[in-house]
Amino acid sequence: MDELMNITVGNLLEDIAKKYPDRLCIKFPNGNYERTWKEFNEETTRVAKGFLKMDIQKGDHVAIWANNCPEWVITFFAAAKIGAVLVTVNTSYKIFELEYLLRQSDTKCLVMIESLKDSNYYHIINELCPTLKESKPGELNNPMLPFLKDIVFIGEDRRPGMYNFRDLPVMGEEVPHEEFMRVNRTLDAHEVVNMQYTSGTTGFPKGVMLTHFNIVNNGKSIGDRMKFTEEDKLCIPVPLFHCFGMVLAVMASVTHATAMIPLDYNPVRVMDAIQNEGCTAVHGVPTMFIAMLEHPDFKKYSFSKLRTGIMAGSPCPVKVMQDVVNVMGAKEITIVFGQTESSPGCTQTTTDDSIERRVSTVGRVFPYVEAKIVDPATGAQCPPHVPGEFCTRGYHIMKGYYKMPEATAQAIDSDGWLHTGDLATVDEEGYYKITGRIKDMIIRGGENIYPKEIEEFLYTYPKIKDVQVIGVPSKQYGEEIMAWVVLREGESATEEEVIELVKTHMARHKAPKYVKFTDSFPLTASGKIQKFKMREQAIEELNLGDDAAIETA
Repeated sequence: MDELMNITVGNLLEDIAKKYPDRLCIKFPNGNYERTWKEFNEETTRVAKGFLKMDIQKGDHVAIWANNCPEWVITFFAAAKIGAVLVTVNTSYKIFELEYLLRQSDTKCLVMIESLKDSNYYHIINELCPTLKESKPGELNNPMLPFLKDIVFIGEDRRPGMYNFRDLPVMGEEVPHEEFMRVNRTLDAHEVVNMQYTSGTTGFPKGVMLTHFNIVNNGKSIGDRMKFTEEDKLCIPVPLFHCFGMVLAVMASVTHATAMIPLDYNPVRVMDAIQNEGCTAVHGVPTMFIAMLEHPDFKKYSFSKLRTGIMAGSPCPVKVMQDVVNVMGAKEITIVFGQTESSPGCTQTTTDDSIERRVSTVGRVFPYVEAKIVDPATGAQCPPHVPGEFCTRGYHIMKGYYKMPEATAQAIDSDGWLHTGDLATVDEEGYYKITGRIKDMIIRGGENIYPKEIEEFLYTYPKIKDVQVIGVPSKQYGEEIMAWVVLREGESATEEEVIELVKTHMARHKAPKYVKFTDSFPLTASGKIQKFKMREQAIEELNLGDDAAIETA
């Protein structure tokens, strides 16, 4: 990477479309959507004009609540071209989480599908906006969500009070191209283009503000480490609403004119796509690769063109990495470490690193990125091989948490260093290894889950007096959630009742697998709750000893 790119997301797409107009840009394997770079660029401009017709202005927040579908990617680039900020919504969100996100983010427009898995988005939004069905599109007035004015429905039929996504390019025809260009020319690469919500120890998600400069350059660095070119095709089964999908996949592809093959994850669909589309790269969390490797039809597939990709999201078991290299044939698979607040990549292995490096480290820092390991107690920099907190500084650091200056100041110090909360070591050659977490966080199958958020919700249940949520080891997901519950006097409840309560009101992956009813929590002499003691007890009582001993890189 010679120098940092001072360009907006929309103008980057324009440049790639001029350079590679007729090469494949994006294809969804089910056959209903395929575009060249020229076609995709023109389509996103038409939709951008449609947003302008809806009175979406520079700086307005547009939320997208959808799976890996064409409209997701179109919305991202269309919003970016007029300076609107894309607010990504986790597809697992239920009403409790969606209401908070829409309100805290000041979202003006929500683009959404009807439903996914066990969540009916249409019912949820009508519950949050009781007057929606009586409203005209664009005239929503809801005191609960005062900023929300527009809802765009992705689907064949029309819904009361909503625009249909198919209307946007038609509406855009009424907007002169000069008006679009006037807005586009005012954009700056250092302005916010995306807000990703990440949970925290405060118990409520925080909106991470990422700029064009953040994600374009992080995507470029990531693609460089995989040696991406216009000849590559990337299979994208990871959710687009995560930085993994949006930056490590989409932005890494666009910066290198690499064709994108997005889909919703299913081991068979992914194997079909890699084989039938001739994918040279694939991204995934370890559990995704495990499901493919252990699938009974795995040996029926040919992955002859597959060479690279990224395995990230949770610690990578050594055996899995070796099988992806030797059995699946992705001999240049890489590992990325980072977090949403750093756009997200901080370090990555390269295609040239040895397999030993790729299973035992998370690589070296990217160009123009600084990192250091510091003693959490003193702030002093640690020598090689001594664990401490991983801190990073550079172009990739977020602009801050939306409307949370105090939380921002806690995360980024006065010298610009982001304190990640991850424990790590570094060797003499600059290779980093993640050894643990300072933060009270659970990583379940690549999903970051913060116990405080689940605890805050369970405290609202009248039967519960106190609750502590911890992570316990799991062979399949790395970690599972366990809730220790103290009931109010005279109350009774079952494990299933508590689990179902969380499933109904929060994303399913936040529901505890285990519930333990207790009269009290183990405390230190000073009265501090000893979560590590709770974890040790849970491992013993649930017979998770083998799971706790899993070897991970």
